Amino acid sequence: MLDLLKTRRSIRRYQDKAIEQDKIDSILKAALLAPSSRSRRPWDYIVVTEKATLQKLSECRETSSALIAGAPLAIVIAANPKVCDVWIEDCSIAAILMQLSAHSLGLGSCWVQVRERFTKEQDKAENHIKKILGIPDDYHVECIIAVGYPAENKEPYQESDLPYHKLHLGKF
Repeated sequence: MLDLLKTRRSIRRYQDKAIEQDKIDSILKAALLAPSSRSRRPWDYIVVTEKATLQKLSECRETSSALIAGAPLAIVIAANPKVCDVWIEDCSIAAILMQLSAHSLGLGSCWVQVRERFTKEQDKAENHIKKILGIPDDYHVECIIAVGYPAENKEPYQESDLPYHKLHLGKF
């Protein structure tokens, strides 16, 4: 597991290559296995592979979302806050499990933050996404996970560079 964590990096450039359905299925199974508070499972996942829709989704943020247009797969993570008061945490857990699963399958991924972010026109990013994907009004969008075969190489994290000063034993 530590090797997986050290070598997983945010990938923002992808090869023009479709992802095999069995790999997509594995990533989605990992998402469905994500723990959630009181097993409420407030999240829903919208799987997008259509290029035109990926292009539209890539315009959800003022900056930092253009990479979605170059990905062959995006998974939008939305939740109904009425189902669980810690939906943000539950969605975040699911998101990282998807990213680790993708990495274990030789794929790259990048988290694109949506909640509390805005389009170039200063509309809420989630409103932009909800319109495109038909997400119900009572849902909120946490993030989009872009996935694809990496078209860039990033060095793994080195244990010697870890911020060990952030660890506190017994008390702060």
